[in-house]
Amino acid sequence: MTKLFSRFLKDESGATAIEYGLIAALISVALIAGATTLGNTLSNTFNNLSTKMNTATAAH
Repeated sequence: MTKLFSRFLKDESGATAIEYGLIAALISVALIAGATTLGNTLSNTFNNLSTKMNTATAAH
């Protein structure tokens, strides 16, 4: 019984899996935040371009 308990305490495979899961979650959050920021920047850029094109078209 004590050998089984000591072997259980030395087994780190579960902890490693949890660590990999946490790392994957953090990477996912970073990717989502980056994609959101990039999406907002692109949206603002295209909106500004559209406004300038509409202004140029209205002037002629």
